[in-house]
Amino acid sequence: MRLVIETRVDQDPEKVWAGFDRELFLSLSPGFPKIELKRFDGCKKGDEVHLELAFPFFKQEWNSLIIESGLEDQGYYFIDQGIKLPFFLTYWEHKHRILPSDGGSLIVDDIFYKAYNPVFERLLFPNLWLSFYQRKSKYQKRFRMIPQ
Repeated sequence: MRLVIETRVDQDPEKVWAGFDRELFLSLSPGFPKIELKRFDGCKKGDEVHLELAFPFFKQEWNSLIIESGLEDQGYYFIDQGIKLPFFLTYWEHKHRILPSDGGSLIVDDIFYKAYNPVFERLLFPNLWLSFYQRKSKYQKRFRMIPQ
């Protein structure tokens, strides 16, 4: 199943790309489940991100590998792919794009995921959509223009 969310911000792609760091990653975490960042190498090919998701009665690991990164359409991108996923997912690929847009940037979260069956994929969609939609205000706050 695919999920795409776009967010317009006021800084150019180079500044936004430079801001994709550990601090931003932590600020993007949704309120539920509680997420503990175990490892964050960065957003370049070969980097890894390891998380622990704390649900009320159990915990799950989620480890991703950055399988690609670089320049695209005059902007930047990187793709994280799940290498160890929570039990409810069988596949995860998230392409992050930072594209030039009207003097600022367009941040695109393009996610493709699979669950153990199509019905469960559809049930996950609203929760995943909400988790990623809430990033919009956080991106906009982080990448607003700062007076010089």
